[in-house]
Amino acid sequence: MQRVTHDLVFTNGTVFAGGRARRADVAVDGERIIAVGDGLTGRETVDLDGGLLMPGFQDAHVHPIAAGVQLLRCDLASLDSADEYLRTVRRYAAAHPDLDWIIGGGWSMEAFPGGTPTRQALDAIVADRPVYLPNRDSHGAWVNTRALELAGIGRSTPDPVDGRIEREPDGHPSGTLHEGAADLVGRHVPAATDAELDAGLRAAQEVLFSYGVTGWQDAWVGPGLHGHRDLLPVYLRAAANGALRARVGGALWWERDRGLDQLAELRARRGTAGRFTARTVKIMQDGVAENFTAAMSLPYRDACGGATANAGLSFVDPALLKEYVTRLDAEDFQVHLHALGDRAVREALDAIEAARVANGPRGNRHQLAHLQVVHPDDFDRFAALDVTANLQALWACHEPQMDELTIPFLDPVLAARQYPFAGLRDAGARLAAGSDWMVSSPDPMLAAHVAVNRTAPGEPVDRPFLPAQALTLGDFLTAYTEGSAFVCHRDSTGRIAPGLFADLAVLDRDPFARPAAEIALTRVRRTYVGGELVFSAD
Repeated sequence: MQRVTHDLVFTNGTVFAGGRARRADVAVDGERIIAVGDGLTGRETVDLDGGLLMPGFQDAHVHPIAAGVQLLRCDLASLDSADEYLRTVRRYAAAHPDLDWIIGGGWSMEAFPGGTPTRQALDAIVADRPVYLPNRDSHGAWVNTRALELAGIGRSTPDPVDGRIEREPDGHPSGTLHEGAADLVGRHVPAATDAELDAGLRAAQEVLFSYGVTGWQDAWVGPGLHGHRDLLPVYLRAAANGALRARVGGALWWERDRGLDQLAELRARRGTAGRFTARTVKIMQDGVAENFTAAMSLPYRDACGGATANAGLSFVDPALLKEYVTRLDAEDFQVHLHALGDRAVREALDAIEAARVANGPRGNRHQLAHLQVVHPDDFDRFAALDVTANLQALWACHEPQMDELTIPFLDPVLAARQYPFAGLRDAGARLAAGSDWMVSSPDPMLAAHVAVNRTAPGEPVDRPFLPAQALTLGDFLTAYTEGSAFVCHRDSTGRIAPGLFADLAVLDRDPFARPAAEIALTRVRRTYVGGELVFSAD
């Protein structure tokens, strides 16, 4: 029999398939995988050199356009201290004397006492122009006095219902604005131009390709994130002109201060263009634990360990949430819910259950993202309701934001229930995974390191965070590939099997053959989308 020669063959390494690594060759013709076996030949051969061939990673919750634009502005994400932040802002302002506003972001709450930087620190370096710097998780912003003045925010300004203004002893805003309070200034920030947004998408796509990410779900496609205009036209332009080479799903933003009157607009925005699809609606049900806005079942503690009257915020009334999710499900929208606290998780599951009772199972692949605290009684509900658990594993470790700004302020019962990955897996929940970049690194292997070791990359593995909730490496890589492909409705991707698209990542080693403590050292050598090489470190 004559041997078939394929367009491209990967050989001399291992292949991740069926949740494990095994020796095999993989052949590609055109856009698709044709064969997985031994002794395959190709016109072009990629020597894996003992590395691992993966299905391309798919980031199930990410904000790439905002991350890309931030890279082009006053970017603080790679820095670690207040002094570094201030030096960078000073240099950026001096280098851009023509800018009316100083805009950027990416600072971490752990760099400041109580997680709250002050306006005076910014005033000392930029007093003549407003400064607006969202933090790393986009749930707050640091502003100077000029920005507060331009927005008309003073002692008498009340906290919005969905946020909080940090204040000085006399009631004057101190310079940190949480959640919806950040919008009080954010709405005055000049919007990014089309050229900036397009450049941001291109820059972010290259970053994601360099980490082996071949597709993603943008978790906020609409106006408002970091003051940007609607991001849908950015994707549509990129899809039309060929700039979008990844496979992307857009989660259309649900405006929580409106109701079902926005349904007609969402219908009009739904559709597919090239490699971009919008069929999902994103609802943010609560905030984050570090600023005490994640919706918990038990009140937060104060600095002395005593219970407060605050159990966080439900941004959408739970009764209305049931109504909205039921209607969206009936309209065949997928619903993507930000649910971080255990009360928000239960409210979200209750809403999906109400939709299922009203509409029957419709296969819309609803999902809950973040899941920092989940009540064990709710684990089984994920599988029963066919809800995917969308995990951001990089946060499940001891680090300053956890140890200094979260654990001391959570009820101990809740603190012991954080990031219950194994509990959800064991209850039969389908797992997907994402980075939430720009909040944290977009590198899937760093997240894999934490999911398996429950320690931060570079830290000793002998002090794991709630180690009973660790996943196996196979579990987590499956979540970041097949699980994310499922929740993104990309059934022709996510696995290495004949007939599927050749969306692939070549790793420089086989992490299954190395100690778990070395997972974070893994690097991506090459990335392919539909058989096309889109990144090479060689």
